[in-house]
Amino acid sequence: MTDSSRTIRRWIMGILVVQVGFALILMGADVIRAIPAALAPSRAPALVDPVAPGDQRRRFEPRDITLREPSPGTRPVPATQDMPSRLDFTAGEIDGRPALTLTGTIAPGDGARFADWIDTHETPGIVFLNSPGGSVLDAMQIGRELRTRGINTAMTDSDICLSACPYVLAGGAARDIAPGAMVGVHQHYFGENIALPAFLAVEDIQRGQGEVMGYLIEMGIDPAMMRPALLTPPDEIYVLVPEELERFGLIDPAAES
Repeated sequence: MTDSSRTIRRWIMGILVVQVGFALILMGADVIRAIPAALAPSRAPALVDPVAPGDQRRRFEPRDITLREPSPGTRPVPATQDMPSRLDFTAGEIDGRPALTLTGTIAPGDGARFADWIDTHETPGIVFLNSPGGSVLDAMQIGRELRTRGINTAMTDSDICLSACPYVLAGGAARDIAPGAMVGVHQHYFGENIALPAFLAVEDIQRGQGEVMGYLIEMGIDPAMMRPALLTPPDEIYVLVPEELERFGLIDPAAES
């Protein structure tokens, strides 16, 4: 083997070692994130327990959330019996007008999927939401698409809209939240990784929070909604009571008359 071949081989092996090292660091980052929840799990009441002003933090585990059937005829119902791992688009009609239900986790790329879907189907007048949340950036992308097209958002009495989902809800030209529906917020990850230097990770988090604040202002929602979100850890959810939904502007005044 020539000296040049040995040099190339060493470079290749060095690159592979670096790639494996980064993979281990990223895997370790996910494990480290899970350690606090494992060592000190939330003692908040279960998500299904009723809330009251001052008693609004509930345990949050998206995998444990199940679908509940809405009242007959209130919105298009997806065929699935389980909460989808990415948004399911179910079209139908309500009172003779096109309607759409978004069900499931908001996965990365769902913002683009929604834009493609809405471009190739009849535009609904109303979009119902039933989601445990997911990607913040995709939620804001969907919300902007809804606002640009003047589409309303709504929730029936059996629906949830948690984590990133309220940013989709906020995008509605008008918003209707039925009694019994659950809207909740908490802290988010914005794709930051603890393998990054601390100052870069903090910068990413602050930039993400700034983007969310700007989005809420853009949608006419009081950015004070971020306060309970920032104070609630990711393994819990802060359920907004009707007075807060109204104060933050998530309940459209026209829907209350």
